[in-house]
Amino acid sequence: MAFQCQRDSYMKEFVTSVVSCSAAELKLESNGKKEKVKGFNVILKDTILFPEGGGQPDDHGTIENIPVLRVTRQGPEAVHFVRSPLEESQEVQLKLDWERRFDHMQQHSGQHLITALADAMFGYKTTSWELGRQRSSIELDTVTVKAGEMEALEAAVNENIRAHVAINVQLLSLDDPAVRSRGLPDDHAGPIRIIDIEGIDVNMCCGTHVSNLSHLQVIKILGTEKGKKNKTNLIFIAGNRVLKYAEKSYSTEKSLTALLKTGPDEHADAVDKLQKTVKRLQKSNLTLLRDMAVLIAQNFKNQPDKDDFFSLHNKDGDNEFMNIIANEIGCQDTVIFLTVGEEKGPGLFLLAGPENVVTELGTCVMELLQGKGAGKNGRFQGKANSLAQRAEAEALLREHTRHQK
Repeated sequence: MAFQCQRDSYMKEFVTSVVSCSAAELKLESNGKKEKVKGFNVILKDTILFPEGGGQPDDHGTIENIPVLRVTRQGPEAVHFVRSPLEESQEVQLKLDWERRFDHMQQHSGQHLITALADAMFGYKTTSWELGRQRSSIELDTVTVKAGEMEALEAAVNENIRAHVAINVQLLSLDDPAVRSRGLPDDHAGPIRIIDIEGIDVNMCCGTHVSNLSHLQVIKILGTEKGKKNKTNLIFIAGNRVLKYAEKSYSTEKSLTALLKTGPDEHADAVDKLQKTVKRLQKSNLTLLRDMAVLIAQNFKNQPDKDDFFSLHNKDGDNEFMNIIANEIGCQDTVIFLTVGEEKGPGLFLLAGPENVVTELGTCVMELLQGKGAGKNGRFQGKANSLAQRAEAEALLREHTRHQK
C-alpha cells in the first residue's frame, strides 16, 4: 500500500493507531561516533512520516510528542523507532517536522526536473543521485560537460518552475502495462507510484514531491565535479536552500569586505596578495629563525662557565630550529632539551645528549609531555600533545645531569 505521506505529501498532522510495538536497538550517530540506542519499533496503521527510500532520507517528527528517531521501510510496513513504548491499538497523533520534509520535497522534485531536462537537452542520463544535508548531487553518465551547458540547463529548469507546471501522482498495479518493473526493490509491495511532471517527465518514485514546480521556488546549479568511473557529478540546491545559500554568501561577503577593506569584486585579488605576502614573510621568518638558532647556540658555547645542560622553549620554532641548535652546541657532553609550540598546548620536543642519558630518560620526557616520538644515536624527538609539564621534564633532566657530575 501507499502511505498517507505518499498520498498527500503536504499533510503535517495525522491521527492513526498502533499496530505493534516491540523492543529494538538502533545505531545512532553522536559526535561522529555510532552508538547503540535501546528503544522500540512501532508499526502504525498508516503514517505521514516517510521511511527512507529512493535516495530520500526519512522524515523526523513525533508520535504522541515522543520523538521519532528513524523511519525505515520493511516490506509493506513503515517502522518507527522511538525511545518510549506505545500500546497496541492505541490511537495516536503524528506531527511532522515540516521544514525538513518540505526541504526534501524541493530537492527530490528538483532532481527529477534536472534529470529530465539534462537528458532531453544533452542526452545525459542520470545514473544515481544523493540528497545531501546542504547540497545535492546528480551523477550524470558523461565524462565531461561542455561549456555553457549547465547555464542553459539552469535557465531551462527555472523557466519550467516559473511556468507553474503541475506534478501528479499515479498509483498503478504491478500488472499494469504502463509499469516498468525494472529497478523495483526485491521486497516491494503494493501499487507502483508514478510521478508525472506534466509534459516533462514520467518516472517511478516512492518519495515525497511538491504538487507543482512553482513550489520549488528556484534551482541553482552550483557546478560540476569529476565523478566515479567516467561520470560527472552535478551539484545543485533548490528552494529554501537557495535563499539560505544567498543569505550565508552575503554574510560572508560583508565579513570579507570589512576584513579586506575592498569591495566584493576585489576580494579574490586582495586574498591573492595577502597569500603572497604571507609566503614572503614566512620565508623571511624561517631565515631569521635559522640565524637565531645559530646565535643562541654560539652564545651558549661562548659562555666561560657554561653548564652541561641547556634548555630552551621557543613558541615559533620548528624541528629544523631545534636541530640547528643541537648540531651547533654538540651533544657529546651536553644534555639539550628543546621545545617549540604553545606553552601549555601542543608542540614539538627534542632531547639530545650522551646516548646513555637520552636512552634512559627519553621515554620519561615523552610521557610527561603526553607525546609520541622515537630516538636513536643520542637524540629523542617527537610531538607533544601538551607542554604543560615542560617544567617537570626539565627538572628531571637537570637533576639527572647534576647526579652525573
